Amino acid sequence: MTAVEHPARNGTGGPLRPPARVPFPVVDEVARHCLQEEEPETVHIEVHLPGHLDPARLRTAFAEALHRHPRILMREATGHWYRRRYEWELTADPDVEVVGFWPPGPNALRDARVRALTDAPPLTASPPIRLEVVDEDDLSGGTVLFLTINHTALDGPACLRILATAAELYGGRDNSPAAPPVRTPEPPQDLPPTPSPWSPPARVAPGTPEPSPGNGMLVTELRLPHRPKGSPYTVNDQLMVTTALMLAHWNREHGVRPRPMRITMPVDDRPRDASMPIGNGTRLVEVPFAPEELDPDDMPGLLRRTATRTRALRSLPRPQLGHGAALLTAPWAPVGVRAALTRGLRRAAAPWTSTTLLSNIGRVPYPLDFGEEAGRAHAVWFSAPARVPRGLTVTTASTAGRLHLALRWSRTLLGHGDGAHLRDLFEHYLRTTEVDTTEVNTREGSTKEGTP
Repeated sequence: MTAVEHPARNGTGGPLRPPARVPFPVVDEVARHCLQEEEPETVHIEVHLPGHLDPARLRTAFAEALHRHPRILMREATGHWYRRRYEWELTADPDVEVVGFWPPGPNALRDARVRALTDAPPLTASPPIRLEVVDEDDLSGGTVLFLTINHTALDGPACLRILATAAELYGGRDNSPAAPPVRTPEPPQDLPPTPSPWSPPARVAPGTPEPSPGNGMLVTELRLPHRPKGSPYTVNDQLMVTTALMLAHWNREHGVRPRPMRITMPVDDRPRDASMPIGNGTRLVEVPFAPEELDPDDMPGLLRRTATRTRALRSLPRPQLGHGAALLTAPWAPVGVRAALTRGLRRAAAPWTSTTLLSNIGRVPYPLDFGEEAGRAHAVWFSAPARVPRGLTVTTASTAGRLHLALRWSRTLLGHGDGAHLRDLFEHYLRTTEVDTTEVNTREGSTKEGTP
């Protein structure tokens, strides 16, 4: 009998009430409908520490962190084929050992990354995450934490919050989130003209696909782009422009006719402290670009337009996956019927799916300080699933003053050499965004006010 099958006991041999159940939210249900064994929907978080961790202490700290955020202790409840909803069953304790330790070796990091992309923690065991600890080789002497998340249940920011709690419990040091950057409020602006949302956007041109299914990934560390003080755009806007120019360049090289581009941008409004809701908490917006806009010679204008769009899109109230997803997940029919309909609609809507997804975590808000022996994180990478029709996702985060970029792709679309070329293009165009638009803005503002 597995842990899932054991009846709950109250310690005296008598049964307790059945575990509490929570219906799947919209994002979870859509992801559950569209599960695909060849390309598991995992989120990967990779944290590099300068020192080493004690296995027993880490297991104790992580178990306590799970109990401090009990919403993560859940598994998919069993049910009949005709049930109207999927449900999460909340558990008092983990069903499985979450933390595992792997010996160092020449391919230890590569193998851990492969596992994070190909082996999703099951939804049937609580919690649907896995933490692997890999010792680096003797030259570097550090430790790498690989947190693998089943994206049907949870997202990266929620699990990073749990890891920060574990770090505080392990090292005894404050891991409270840093205050978010202060933004100068600006008056609302009209959105500049954008391509029609009914026009199918550009797709990422195929490169050299690999014979095996699944995702490939490349991670790299870059210098944070310079942004002059008082600029009307953010680093996120620079990354958005960089991603668009990278793909426009890639498609030109592969002979693809220019088309409007749309880049999905997750927006997360949750607090980063201990009250953060655990689950899939981001909402998705799409940032459009017309082909003629993607001109690196007009970088000040491109950055200003992008900043205006991203500010306006962030401020618009919108369901996480749009209004159509809420209708699909309403319990008007058994989940099996709605799952088939959802998969069919997803295939039909594939030509209108955005070109790619850029998930910018921004500055990692927690120190991730595991104490004197293990130390504080000096690099943190995230990666998001990259199934076709997008086939490529771009994920960025900054730690210790450096930008950590992960490119993740579907192997049915791209190969490792393609990923390396896209990385080079990303780095090139990121540097081109380092322009000072404040002078241009001041001059334009003075002209509008009638000042010579």
